[in-house]
Amino acid sequence: MQQKRSFFERLTGAVKLEDEMPEEAVEPRSKPSIFDEAAEEEEGQLTVDVYQTSSDIIIKTMVAGVKPEDLDVAITRDSVTIRGRREEERTIADDDYYHRELYWGAFSRTVVLPEEIDVDEAEAVEKYGMLILSLPKLDKNRATKLKVRGN
Repeated sequence: MQQKRSFFERLTGAVKLEDEMPEEAVEPRSKPSIFDEAAEEEEGQLTVDVYQTSSDIIIKTMVAGVKPEDLDVAITRDSVTIRGRREEERTIADDDYYHRELYWGAFSRTVVLPEEIDVDEAEAVEKYGMLILSLPKLDKNRATKLKVRGN
């Protein structure tokens, strides 16, 4: 049984050490559940940069070739999932390629955030193929006075 190769392995042609071992030496993978979308179609994994400023967590990723309206960005207070699909124009026969490295098809990436964010204030911008997410950090030390009203 051949295991799915990661996006990086497909991109670079790298081979996992387990792939070089005899099949009986590798522990069998569990069967994918019906909820595992990757079981239906192999998904590429986006590469990301994640860093912080004093007030925000920033995530950058390349989404060249994907229209902004075809990107799905789901955020919670502690994670971000980016999904999309690059569609290849099938105008060239496979036999006419000398070399192919570009990734086509579905891709996704889930990033667990190091701090909670304010979901309502988050912003996403796509510019020249770069998706930039600005996720404001929640200020857990912020205090406010609550006035008590009488009847």
